[in-house]
Amino acid sequence: MTTNTAPSFTVQTDTEATTISLSGAWTTLRLDTVERSFMDSIKSASHSIVLDLSKLSSFDTNGAWVIEQYKRKAASQSKLCTILHADEKDQILLKAVTGRPETEKKQKRDPFYITLLCDIGETVVTELKTTLNIIGFLGEIMLALLRSCYKPHRFRTTALFYHLEHVGLRGIPIIALLSFLIGMVLAYMGAQQLQKFGAQVFVIQLVQVSVLRELGILLTAIVIAGRSGSAFTAQIGAMIANEEIYAMRTTGLDPVDTLVIPRVLALLIMLPILGLIADIMGLLGGALMVWQSLDIGLHGFIIRLHETLNIWNFYVGIVKAPFFAIVIATVGCFQGLQVSGSAESVGRLTTTSVIESIFAVIVIDAGFAIFFAAIGL
Repeated sequence: MTTNTAPSFTVQTDTEATTISLSGAWTTLRLDTVERSFMDSIKSASHSIVLDLSKLSSFDTNGAWVIEQYKRKAASQSKLCTILHADEKDQILLKAVTGRPETEKKQKRDPFYITLLCDIGETVVTELKTTLNIIGFLGEIMLALLRSCYKPHRFRTTALFYHLEHVGLRGIPIIALLSFLIGMVLAYMGAQQLQKFGAQVFVIQLVQVSVLRELGILLTAIVIAGRSGSAFTAQIGAMIANEEIYAMRTTGLDPVDTLVIPRVLALLIMLPILGLIADIMGLLGGALMVWQSLDIGLHGFIIRLHETLNIWNFYVGIVKAPFFAIVIATVGCFQGLQVSGSAESVGRLTTTSVIESIFAVIVIDAGFAIFFAAIGL
């Protein structure tokens, strides 16, 4: 069999089908002499077409692609095209070009609102799963606390005092300063608005209720979530990245007992104390601004504060502190333990920890506000 034969084809039509016999070398260099006439032959072909490849002397990918185009054109005209007597190599080439697109089509995109709804649904499902996992992790922390009560030797006293210092003592300056400034802003804005009605004397009561009931402890929890909650995630995440957690487990130490429990207890102890400091500094900031804007001295501020003070406002605020502490510490430690080992994972989960902690704190605060309003406090 020679390989320099020019490509050709013969058409034979009977009552049942049109048989087209291909012969010669159907290769790239020679196809231009026969391709157009071959494609035009489909017009006069019957409903059933048979392509006979038994007489081909040589065949390449472009020859296979011409046959594939012929089949597609026949299908578009509702004609059945069948290939016969293709050897193994010919079948491989024909199969290779079968999936080749005729023209590059643009990928169909869903409407914007469909994409938006899908993204929202996926986010909601992901956050629900994360919430359930955090609740499960909180249960694990409670069990670890009970184990520590029965087995005191498992408790890490040194770690507890270390975190008491870093969470509490080192957080006092920033919380005191922010609370002081918030008290000043509250008093100033309240004085500006209440002076229009001649009710500037109620500025002291406004500062007292706002700071003691809501802003003092809420601001403290948000600052701690951003400062200590993120530190918990970063510290534990870095230990996972350095494979310290695996070494700890190898030596028989439980990461929850060793790393999580001291952080949770430190926040439980220090957050109410920091909340009390925030209340005091907020009232001092309000007193300073009242003195400057309304010419009411510190003595007058204290007298008016004593007359209008409702101790339940302080209790309502401070009772939230343990709940905020548990949520912040649990979320921070949980996200830290989710680190996959890369530096990028540490940074991403630290950001997630802060966002989730602040969100949870605000949701809990809103829940307490509704609850206390319902019981008349």
